Amino acid sequence: MVRKQHTQRRRVLLVLGLAASVTTVAGCGDFVRDLVEGEATYIIAGGRWLDVHTGTLMENEGITIHDGRIISIGPPPDTADITITLNLEQEATILPGFFDLHAHYAVDLFGDGRVDETAAYPELFLANGVTTTFPAGEMDPVRMRELRLAIERGDRRGPRILNSGPYFGSWRRGWDDDAMTADSIRREVDYWAAQGAAGFKAKGIRQDHLSVLIEQAHVHGLTVTAHLDSGFGNTVNPRDAILMGIDRVEHFLGGDMMPADRSAYASLQEFDDFEGDALRDIIDLYVSRGVYFDATLSIYGYWGPHDPEMTEYWTDELRFLTPHMREIVEARPPRPVNESFAKMSPIKRRTLKAFYDGGGRDLITLGTDHPSWGQYWSPFAVHRELLAFARAGVPPADVFRIATINSARAMGVDDELGSIEKGKLADLVIVRGNALEDVRAARDVWYVFARGRLRSPSELLETSEGKIGPADASEESAWRPGR
Repeated sequence: MVRKQHTQRRRVLLVLGLAASVTTVAGCGDFVRDLVEGEATYIIAGGRWLDVHTGTLMENEGITIHDGRIISIGPPPDTADITITLNLEQEATILPGFFDLHAHYAVDLFGDGRVDETAAYPELFLANGVTTTFPAGEMDPVRMRELRLAIERGDRRGPRILNSGPYFGSWRRGWDDDAMTADSIRREVDYWAAQGAAGFKAKGIRQDHLSVLIEQAHVHGLTVTAHLDSGFGNTVNPRDAILMGIDRVEHFLGGDMMPADRSAYASLQEFDDFEGDALRDIIDLYVSRGVYFDATLSIYGYWGPHDPEMTEYWTDELRFLTPHMREIVEARPPRPVNESFAKMSPIKRRTLKAFYDGGGRDLITLGTDHPSWGQYWSPFAVHRELLAFARAGVPPADVFRIATINSARAMGVDDELGSIEKGKLADLVIVRGNALEDVRAARDVWYVFARGRLRSPSELLETSEGKIGPADASEESAWRPGR
């Protein structure tokens, strides 16, 4: 049974060895963190760890971490200086840190434009076991770059941020199709690559602009993902983007499933030919070209009819709002059901399972895509996306493959992240329960290692309370940037 709250935490023994003396400390107190952060060798003993390559839970004889990396798996080697041993109970499962490749930091609290939320989201992502995020289009890319650098310096706690820079296309405020040229797009790609962008996101982009974006991003060894359509109007069908060399496609598979005489949304909600050539052909194209698919299943559940299993709260997410903003959110009537999304939700699950069965298992990535209006925060959405994959019929072991090594490969960081292996960076999530029996066990996060440092989810959650949104009416304008 999955526990719903983190408040009744069992105690992990941290065995602190320094020279000839040994001190045993219950929990993870400030004294221990201050003494050893950045210097300690950690040994995680007990429980089981998930080999995402084989989908097998392995008995844990010891995972040793030093200087942010896993230096051994098995009986711990001799260590010197400071050692902290986490003795886990048998019920614990150790997972690689989760990726979210559509991790909107942006929120739209007043329905008047999106704002990147940086006060609480970094800690909330970590608290949910998300150790790497790709924002997939940043409203304020300068601010998001500054957040990444602050986390890298250790001034802020948060996940690894693979900056995406600004949107390329009409979803960027101020984008002018007629003013954008091939040379101006190349210059922008060069600039943001120099600023440390890890990839780029297109939405509302013309075909000629997308072709240049892909070509120039690849010059820098960077990837491109896109929210595309059917080819209707000036939109781009994913099939055409794949032939251009795009790396990842979001939401819609495209091809003849989505003819150019109507929008992708209109086609998807009426699609029912799951055995036909159109679906099979587009899946084959993805697989033959090695193009990743970011399905974003759970977002359709937020907008459709209430689905208790998908939209339940296992913790009070509204507590992270400022008191002023919480009062506003709680006074609002329920959101109206979006009938189109209601139709698309089960179809999305079936097409995702067809993609999985058609050879696409290793090409599915995890992305949540939820610019919250004050409910269902993005950092918690990873767990709803995990459940959505399982409900679509993906076996739990492969659900976690999608959330870890698949997503790491999609961003070209699988040599360092995405699995529990000797030599890799120690981004780990320790949860209570067997996540291969019920993926919802991953919601019960016990500890998180991020950049090789131990973090307490309960403390991260507590320090994030009351931070999202304006403190009073005088601050509301900053959260209403316009569209």
